[in-house]
Amino acid sequence: MSDRLKGISAFVEAVEAGSFALAAERMRLTRSAVGKSIARLEQRLGVRLFQRTTRSQSLTEDGHAYYERCVRALAELDAGALALDSGKSEPVGRLRVSVPVLFGRHCVAPVLLALGRQYPRLTIEISFNDHVVDMVEEGYDLAVRIGKLPDSSTLVARRLGTQRMVICAAPSYLSQHGIPTTVDDLPTHVGIAYGRSGRITPWVVTDNAGHEFNPQVDIRVVFDDLQAITDAAVAGLGLAWLPCWLMAKHAGAGELEMVLNCDNVLPAEIYAVWPQSHYLPTKTRAAIDALAAEIPGKVGQLEQANR
Repeated sequence: MSDRLKGISAFVEAVEAGSFALAAERMRLTRSAVGKSIARLEQRLGVRLFQRTTRSQSLTEDGHAYYERCVRALAELDAGALALDSGKSEPVGRLRVSVPVLFGRHCVAPVLLALGRQYPRLTIEISFNDHVVDMVEEGYDLAVRIGKLPDSSTLVARRLGTQRMVICAAPSYLSQHGIPTTVDDLPTHVGIAYGRSGRITPWVVTDNAGHEFNPQVDIRVVFDDLQAITDAAVAGLGLAWLPCWLMAKHAGAGELEMVLNCDNVLPAEIYAVWPQSHYLPTKTRAAIDALAAEIPGKVGQLEQANR
């Protein structure tokens, strides 16, 4: 039976993607691997499924008929898996989640730990890391990401909330360099930025007309850790672009002053991201729903508690 199923997923993906190359990208395989898999399927069936040229591919008449049956068969398999999963009275098994270090520690982990207490048969594994993981390759069920998401044919996202951002600095820095009163003053100041793998995350602000742009601040210090950026700002090394919830406690202690607030500094969107599939496991759905319900309140509580 297993031999009869080989190549079917690659065949269906190639039809729906429109090319072997895009099918390979979606399946995390090489184009050659997809092509060989479909060639073996054609050999086993004794028919040609695709009409290929150097510039295009199209289904043969046999290919059309076989595709329709394969889609129905895969739908039945998915429905069977979903029925088994839906029959569970509660989320069970291991849930692997990737989260940003600080946001994950303060906002995501409390929600997932509460979910674990609610469902004792659910095992939660959280990885705290600011780099973007390959969810399929590394076997993650779910990730929380902040900021603009790149286009992806293999991932699905759900917005969880908003992280308000501010530009701030230590009183010692402002007394020496002056206080920027508008976004036009930012290029004359020193900045502390977030960067990873040689790429600096740009600050996002709006001018008085509401136009969005990235100010050209004189970046002299770059870290790949938000807490290190905060510590450097407290030490007076420059302006920092920080989440309100992280900056708030330092503002309350007189260590940081807000220079530009959310009137001019755009927020960062918070997303739950997971691998695309025909059905969503109960454990993943439960975690996404819990995060969507709790994250906005967690962020607000942190901002208020640290004022």
